[in-house]
Amino acid sequence: MAFGWLVPLIVIGILFYLLQNRRGAHKKSEAQDILDKRYANGGISKEEYEEKSRLLKEHE
Repeated sequence: MAFGWLVPLIVIGILFYLLQNRRGAHKKSEAQDILDKRYANGGISKEEYEEKSRLLKEHE
């Protein structure tokens, strides 16, 4: 039973990995929401919006 600690450690690692992936997706959608609002308010041009939106999608 020297490896009895290994299974819980693997489970914790998997849970940590899954939680980190969910946070990353939320941050990117939040960034897109901010970009959408800036464009809707006239804060950036159509060209800027399209370029920044493309960059966000590339880094998903």
